[in-house]
Amino acid sequence: MPNSGSSRRTLLQAGAGLGIAASVPATARAQTAPARGGDPLRVGILTDLSGPFAGAGSVPLFQGGELAIALFNERGGVDGRPVVGVSADSQSKADVAINEAERLLGQEKLEVVTGIYSSAHAVPLSGRFEAQKKIMWITSAIATAVLKDKNFRYVFRPTVHSDQYAEGTVSVVAEQAAKKLGMPPEKVKLACIYEDGPYGTGVSGAIEANAKKRNMPLVLKEAYSATTPDLSTLVTKLRRERPDIVYQVGYNPDITLFLRQARSGGLRFRMLFGHGAGWSQIDKLWDTFGKDIEFMCNADPAATQMLDWSKLQPGVADLAKTFVEKYSAKYQVRDLPPHASMGFNNTWIFLEHVLKPAVRKTGGMSADALREAALQVDIPLGGTIQGYGVKFNPPEDVMAGQNARSICVVMQFENAKSHVIWPSQIGREPVMPLPPENPYALKS
Repeated sequence: MPNSGSSRRTLLQAGAGLGIAASVPATARAQTAPARGGDPLRVGILTDLSGPFAGAGSVPLFQGGELAIALFNERGGVDGRPVVGVSADSQSKADVAINEAERLLGQEKLEVVTGIYSSAHAVPLSGRFEAQKKIMWITSAIATAVLKDKNFRYVFRPTVHSDQYAEGTVSVVAEQAAKKLGMPPEKVKLACIYEDGPYGTGVSGAIEANAKKRNMPLVLKEAYSATTPDLSTLVTKLRRERPDIVYQVGYNPDITLFLRQARSGGLRFRMLFGHGAGWSQIDKLWDTFGKDIEFMCNADPAATQMLDWSKLQPGVADLAKTFVEKYSAKYQVRDLPPHASMGFNNTWIFLEHVLKPAVRKTGGMSADALREAALQVDIPLGGTIQGYGVKFNPPEDVMAGQNARSICVVMQFENAKSHVIWPSQIGREPVMPLPPENPYALKS
């Protein structure tokens, strides 16, 4: 977990919102690289370019990673040697993800594969990469179960993990209950519904643990399949329990299904919190529900435009500005989704701080050289475009390969944009409960 000290509090400010996902690439492809500068350095990019995960953040994740490679090459690659991204589409299916990973490692003979959107894919993939002693560089999949107690040596995750999402969304309610809801935290009834894969299971387990630590009652905790065609029974259970706060951990179609059936089924609550994935695609949600989702909340790493760039480490503001300008121009978005920042940032960390030193030291990019370079990364707070630093836990750690300096924030939707509300020291004051005119608002 990141520490919550004052050093982190200076990094973020309430800022701009999220963007619209661009069209899904139809097929996997190799990114074009400059023709000059020496033998290319080949890097895999494995994401979901089709299927339900594509619209839940995987496409902007891919786009951000692809843009990082392009910018890295523009700036000279590794002493003139360009990077070529070899991409593959997992199609939102675990078996396809496994087959594509095997192809990238076997037929393509790659030493490293980046990306990996879904935790349901990351769990089986991580063991395969470890067994083959090849680098798996996770830019998204956040379930704690991917790394916990595995002691991996070749799997690295620079982004946050699922326990951090729950820390944020439960903390907001605990800190604001008396002031905003007029009741002590231990009287606020919580409910959690979640997709039944590693992602949902990890976040929901952490929500339960955080609620228990604060003596906050969790009146319902229930899983569902992300591909279910009907959540009406779950809506009925929620209505019976009458929770003040609903936590949902879902992807995309299931979020839309729940919101529609919750409204038609008469479910009302004081606030709803999402946890990344489809909840971070605010433009998609807004296009579907409009002001019905006004003031609902979400947890995720901050999109870079939410940061106060003046408080980042030297040179990082220029990188963030370049990324925002290039991404916005290429994909014609109003604001950038967090997954675009995640894809760019976590790929850039690999390229600049792992690949470059490994190649300079050894002349090549073997998995062992990359692994040694990754363990040497020591980026201070504010040293990346998402505000956090980077220091990977060593193999003997319970969360080996996890970035110990990653940071998650809680955001609130307003006028089709997202603004940071937690940690409270760096965000604006939240609107809570939902205003009475909101169709989901629980009337007192």
